[in-house]
Amino acid sequence: MKRDVGGSSPSQRRYEVVYSRPRKLAGEKRIFKELSRLLGPENVSNREVDRISYSRDYWLLASTWMIKGKVPALPDFIVWPESTEQVSELVKLANKEKIPIIPFGEGSGVVGGTVPVQGGIIIDMKKMNKIVNIDATNLLVTVQPGINGMTFERALNDAGFTCGHIPQSLYCSTLGGWLASRAAGQFSTKYGKIEDIIVAIEAVLPQGEIIRSKIVPRTSTGPMIERLLLGSEGTLGVITEATLKIWPYPEKRALRSYAFDYLKPALEAVRRILARNVYPAVVRLYDELETERHFLEVEKARGKCLLVLLMEGAKELVELEEKVSHGMCLEEGGIECGEEPVQHWLKTRFDVTHSSIYLPQGFVGDTIEVAVTWDKALNLYDSMIKAMRETDGVYLASAHASHFYPQGVCFYFIFGGIPTEGVKPEELFMAVWDNAMRACLDAGGTISHHHGVGLVRAKWLKEELGEAFNVLKRIKKTLDPNNIMNPGKMGLEK
Repeated sequence: MKRDVGGSSPSQRRYEVVYSRPRKLAGEKRIFKELSRLLGPENVSNREVDRISYSRDYWLLASTWMIKGKVPALPDFIVWPESTEQVSELVKLANKEKIPIIPFGEGSGVVGGTVPVQGGIIIDMKKMNKIVNIDATNLLVTVQPGINGMTFERALNDAGFTCGHIPQSLYCSTLGGWLASRAAGQFSTKYGKIEDIIVAIEAVLPQGEIIRSKIVPRTSTGPMIERLLLGSEGTLGVITEATLKIWPYPEKRALRSYAFDYLKPALEAVRRILARNVYPAVVRLYDELETERHFLEVEKARGKCLLVLLMEGAKELVELEEKVSHGMCLEEGGIECGEEPVQHWLKTRFDVTHSSIYLPQGFVGDTIEVAVTWDKALNLYDSMIKAMRETDGVYLASAHASHFYPQGVCFYFIFGGIPTEGVKPEELFMAVWDNAMRACLDAGGTISHHHGVGLVRAKWLKEELGEAFNVLKRIKKTLDPNNIMNPGKMGLEK
């Protein structure tokens, strides 16, 4: 498992590399020279500091390893292309040399999707970060994938628009990452998920071909090949440009919150709201434990479940949505709690500091988001909470519902614990995941709603997809015969 990083001098620190390769890349100097020729020497690095920096994403198990002085995996090179043509030439080179390539946004993924388990070339897309065009007439924006999420949204806001895609990782994620993982934002109940917002894609396929879909509102011209890249997590190609829907910046907002004695009536209130074709932008429902943790100051919600609603858009539409939502919540026994809980959520919604506080103290935790239809929702919630809490070493298991549909709901579970004597942190981590995924599948849910598969969910993808998993493997083999695109992910090589 151990190898020297950056040389063999006794003064240099030794790291344990978790996903370590048995032998060094052949022809390293020659390949570095060719990469420098294609991209410019300023856009290529094999420095130790860069290789370690790009060894992981925000997967909490990888963070645990790093705290203990372990490097998850080491790429051979990091490159920063500046054009689609450069990406194409880079992919052709990787195919010729049979070197893995891993597209990289800002590393905010939480499932190990960018960990270079077989080494290779990290393709950091951050230099391809321009807004190409804002089309006010057609309500479209064309943009490169390396743009930072908040930079993108602020530019649209300044021009009088919004994309409506506001993930918790907005400050530390990119458009390319959203597309690659089929991401969902906090305002998704109104604006949709990234697959609802995307209109057209430009991408480089695994053998260097460049494909571009037409910018039209809809087409009926055969299977949408470019849509295979949505959720492919870098295993089928590299997205180099995208055109998305935008909307006029909302002229009004309305904030409402309600406390419910139990989860069931709160879920029923939301189900009935959406069944009326009313879509608040933000709908979030916290169980009793999360209500206590996040909204302790809300006296009316003590010991209850709290529902947070935010409506936005044209004044007349917001007033209608507010009226319908209010009526449904009261009919299901909701108690009004005012605007303050929503304001509190708006102020704290991008806070992701908990892991940096607790992980160094030996605490093992993670988040698990799944989705399920309404008729199975309560059973899935109960089953997954029970499965996590019954895992030895777990002290905390709670959930909130963060994305809603007329057909069902996404639950976002949080667990935490301390390994019992003789148990390694990664063993506790995987035991909880195993128990939670088993409970999810048995309850009829899908094992991921918006974080993706990566490494942590790979072992369950075959059961999740059934025969479609074998079809996916055949597609992967056809498009990527040399298996250079983010190998080792999504269980596609078994």
